[in-house]
Amino acid sequence: MRTGIGYDVHPFSEGRRLVLGGVEIPAERGLAGHSDADVVLHAIADALLGAAGLGDIGLHFPPSEPRWRDADSRDLLRRVVELLGEQWVIANVDATVIAEWPRIGPHREAMRAAIAATLRIEPGRVNVKATTNEALGFIGRGEGIAALAIATLQQR
Repeated sequence: MRTGIGYDVHPFSEGRRLVLGGVEIPAERGLAGHSDADVVLHAIADALLGAAGLGDIGLHFPPSEPRWRDADSRDLLRRVVELLGEQWVIANVDATVIAEWPRIGPHREAMRAAIAATLRIEPGRVNVKATTNEALGFIGRGEGIAALAIATLQQR
């Protein structure tokens, strides 16, 4: 078994849609980024890549590459699953969203389902939780959202 950790952060930006955990959340502003800026899926991708010893999301999907501009992060995560190949089975993924806003609770089950479908695993192997930054720092001031993820892989 191998375990990897992922982290991602993006600032809020006007005129962008807000996508978290593969789910579009109704909002007046979204997150800035080269792709759709889904911090949850980016953190999960990094956790999976780290567990497999395959580098990080920037190595495989560099922001300097025009083809990843406005990419759907579910597509990026599907490509990560392909990189895992037949050698690895995803045993578990646990993600934490760090944000003052929006409330994650109403979207948690939809996120779990979207993540599980994208990873081609059962929803019971995916956990999504949330916390605030207690009004501290850039997250606490409502300037952006961060996410942490941990993934466990089993060798076939």
